[in-house]
Amino acid sequence: MDLSFSPEYEAFRKEVADTLAANAHLAPTPEDRGMKNAKRQAWQKLLIENGLAARTIPTEYGGYGAEPDILKSRIIAEEFARTGLPRAMSNQGISMLVPTLLELGTPEQKAAYIRPTLHGEMIWCQGYSEPGAGSDLAALRTAAVSDGDDYVINGSKIWTSTAKQADMIFCLVRTDPSAKKHEGISYILFSMDTPGIEVRPLVDMTGTANFNEVFFTDVRVPKSGIVFAENKGWQVANATLTHERGMLGDPNATKARLVELVELIKTERVNGERLIDNPILRDRLLKLQGEVYAMQANGLRITTHNLKKESAGLAGLVVKLMGCDLNHEIARLAIDALGELGIMYETGEHLRADGSWQSRYMYDLGLIIGGGTAQIQKNIIAERGLGLPREPKLAKA
Repeated sequence: MDLSFSPEYEAFRKEVADTLAANAHLAPTPEDRGMKNAKRQAWQKLLIENGLAARTIPTEYGGYGAEPDILKSRIIAEEFARTGLPRAMSNQGISMLVPTLLELGTPEQKAAYIRPTLHGEMIWCQGYSEPGAGSDLAALRTAAVSDGDDYVINGSKIWTSTAKQADMIFCLVRTDPSAKKHEGISYILFSMDTPGIEVRPLVDMTGTANFNEVFFTDVRVPKSGIVFAENKGWQVANATLTHERGMLGDPNATKARLVELVELIKTERVNGERLIDNPILRDRLLKLQGEVYAMQANGLRITTHNLKKESAGLAGLVVKLMGCDLNHEIARLAIDALGELGIMYETGEHLRADGSWQSRYMYDLGLIIGGGTAQIQKNIIAERGLGLPREPKLAKA
C-alpha cells in the first residue's frame, strides 16, 4: 500500500515549509506570552494571510477562505511540529466561540466578533461553571431577568479562565426559572467592562491565577447578545463544549509536544549518557509516540466525518479524555527523565525550557478535570458511544 503524498500535496508541503522558513525570524518567543502581545498578533496575522491559520474560515470574517482539505491540514500540522515554530493561537475565543458563531450566530454577531477574535485583538472567557453547577452544568442559577431591551444579570461563575484579561464573555444564564433546567437557559455575549462585574483571581498550584471567580451584580446587558434564541442556550452550550473538547484534545498540539520531548531526551545527558539510550525511558517514549500516532489517526477520522457533515460518534467522544491524559503523561516523562532537575520550578540556572515542563505537568492535571472530568467523559463514552446502561442514580431519601 502506497501511503505517500501525491505530487500536488508534496508541492503544498514545500510551500508551507518555505513560508515558515522565510518567516521564522518573526516568530514570537516564549517571553511573548501576553494575550495581546504585539508579536503574537503579528505572527497570527501572518499565518492567516498565508493560509496556515483560520484556513477554512471565510475571508469576510477575517479568515483565509480555503476549502476544507484534511491532507493539507495534516501537512500544515506536520510542518509546525517539524520546525518547532509556534502554531496559530488557540484559545476559548478562537477555538470555541468562533466555530459556534459560524454555526449559530447572527450575521451581526459574526461581523462584530469573529475577525477581531481570530486576530487576537479580542479576548474571551467562558461563563459556564458555578459553585453548585460543575459536572451538572444545567443546574446553573445565574439569573437574567428581562427588562425592556436588556437583561439584568445576577449570580456568579467559577473556574473562569482568562476572566481577568478578557474583553468579552460568552455566558450561560437562566432566563426562564419556571422551565425544566435544560430548557430555561440562554447563551449570551457581553462585555467584561459592563458595570457590576467583579473578578477575583484563583491561584492554582502552578502559582499563577489561571482561573477566576466572576460575580454579577445587577449587570445590564443588551438582548442582542443572545446567540441562536432565548431559552435555547443548552443547544448552543453543547456546540461550544464539542469545540472545547476538540481544543483540549488537539492531536496536532500533542504531536508538537511529543517533538519537544523527543528533542529533550535526545540532547540531555546523565553521567555522559544520552537519555535516549536509557532503555526504560526509550520504552516509555515509544509507547507515548504510538499513542500520539493513534490520536492523529483518530483526528483524521473525525475530520472525515465532519466533511461529510455526519456525527463522528465514538471517535469524537474519546478525544478530550485521550488528549488531556496523553499531554499529562508526556510532561510526566519529561520531568522523570530530567531527574533532580525535573523538580525545579520558576527560576534557576539549571532550569530546562524555562520551567515549561513543570508548569504543564501541574496545569494539565487540572485540564483532566476541566472541560468535563475524566469520570464524566468515561460515562459519556460508555453510555452514548458504546450504548451501555446509564449509571443508576441514587434514590432520593
